[in-house]
Amino acid sequence: MTAKREVLISGAGISGPALAYWLHRSGCAVTVVEKAGALRDGGYPIDVRGTATEVVRRMGILPRLRDAHIDSRRFTFLDADGGEVASLSPRAVTGEVGGQDLEVRRGDLAASLYATVRDDVEFLFGDSVDTFDQTGQGVDVTFRSGRQRTFDLVVGADGAHSQTRESLFGPEERFHRYLGHCFALFTMPNIFGLSHELMMWNAPGKAAALYAVGDDDEVHAFLNFHRPEPPFDALRDPDAQRDLVATVFTNAGREVSGMVGAMRDAEDLFFDTAGQIRMPHWSSGRVALVGDAAYAPSFLTGQGSSLALVGAYMLAHALAGNRDHTAAFAAYERDTREFVAMNQALADNGATTLFPTTARALEQRNTVLRGLVTLPSATARPAHSALTLPAPPPGTTTGGRCHRGPGPSGRR
Repeated sequence: MTAKREVLISGAGISGPALAYWLHRSGCAVTVVEKAGALRDGGYPIDVRGTATEVVRRMGILPRLRDAHIDSRRFTFLDADGGEVASLSPRAVTGEVGGQDLEVRRGDLAASLYATVRDDVEFLFGDSVDTFDQTGQGVDVTFRSGRQRTFDLVVGADGAHSQTRESLFGPEERFHRYLGHCFALFTMPNIFGLSHELMMWNAPGKAAALYAVGDDDEVHAFLNFHRPEPPFDALRDPDAQRDLVATVFTNAGREVSGMVGAMRDAEDLFFDTAGQIRMPHWSSGRVALVGDAAYAPSFLTGQGSSLALVGAYMLAHALAGNRDHTAAFAAYERDTREFVAMNQALADNGATTLFPTTARALEQRNTVLRGLVTLPSATARPAHSALTLPAPPPGTTTGGRCHRGPGPSGRR
């Protein structure tokens, strides 16, 4: 009898648990390590669209996600003085396919994924990979806790700022494509009484938005601004981040000034640049990357979670169908890369629609919004559904296909 492959996944966000589910179904012994002490709940709304919807259907969690679907009813765009430019159905802006696309809180998706694997997969919360050393027989991993283990394969599912990627391929700067925008995301009191709606102020090169996903007392606040070069000095300094945002939005109007004040006091501030990860290869030896760690598309595409789900399925499918990990990783890239490229290309359109950087571009955008009286066709954004999932390999539910091949037992 062939021994099971033992696979370590670094990261318990979206792609990590999704990959763990499919690897377990194909007979692998899976361990997931997560630096946070527990599963992260809450979080901003995310989308599940197109091919990714089929992934969650095959996982059996589509009904649960439909129950958690955020039913946004209105997007209102305002000028810098607070005057209304347009108030639209969300579908008119996003090209959503009614009844098929999903928008849920990130924590709801993460919890649904975790629930599918928590009884079948080993989770190590409050720990992370410190170092790993590849050999011909496996990957020797030392964790920050001091424990040591050997695995047949390691997968980095640890986000756009992946430590696995840095250890394997070098600094993030080699693979990061900056898209010209910085943003601050946080929660604040729902002072405008918003309900199931988004309200956005725009000035050239600046935008401020409030998003109420229900009738809650809090809303998600978002401050975005254009900057030709990334502010490297602020990326690791929360105080510098707050000062930078406050300076950019000085004299931005009473409503936006109130958001800046709330940002100063927010305990959940998340600041980052809008950027993509673009890599010539997603694996090296026995270590591979999945989701944002390999091909983060940026929030401007609305496809980060969808790419994570689809990528996890395609990687697991390749491993289930190939005894040799080198062939499996090559198949994963070959069959997924075009889909990734098509969805990363959506970023330019997202930036033009949401964050015009000049007065002329803003007026042109507003003119388009005022004329949106009909919904885009369901094929307006085909990138979302450009990949047809292969059927699960025969035997994936019986544990017979995820062979390890010769090598050590994997545990110490």
